[in-house]
Amino acid sequence: MNTTSFKTYSARPGDVEAAWHVVDAENLVVGRLAARVATILRGKHKPEYTPHMDVGDHVVIVNAEKVRFTGAKETDKQYFRHSGYPGGIKERSPKEIRAKKPEFIVENAVKGMLPRTKLGRQLYKKLHVYTGPEHPHEAQQPQPLDI
Repeated sequence: MNTTSFKTYSARPGDVEAAWHVVDAENLVVGRLAARVATILRGKHKPEYTPHMDVGDHVVIVNAEKVRFTGAKETDKQYFRHSGYPGGIKERSPKEIRAKKPEFIVENAVKGMLPRTKLGRQLYKKLHVYTGPEHPHEAQQPQPLDI
């Protein structure tokens, strides 16, 4: 009989060290960018990934206004919100949103790929999106991430 025993590793809060990554979103497809960023925020790229813990990294996205959609989504896609009153549904196209708050497109895509739990809300706070090429996180020395 084999006497070796295997134990499932479960990360502890003291074991987790969050790195910082910076992504230049210029000419990247929104969905593909969001899927990769959500994986990094979640920590699934690390061998010590634990589903119920925040083991992910911080992600800084710059040039968010220069992301692109495939096909005709720039004009045909709609973002919906509701005021809570009857008939209070509002809709906007990506073109309209890009003119007012361009970082919303990336933030919304990534948020939709995170869990809808306390953990998901905690992970979302590690996402930092900026419209231009500048960001205030140079002190954290973020490493460039290829997507």
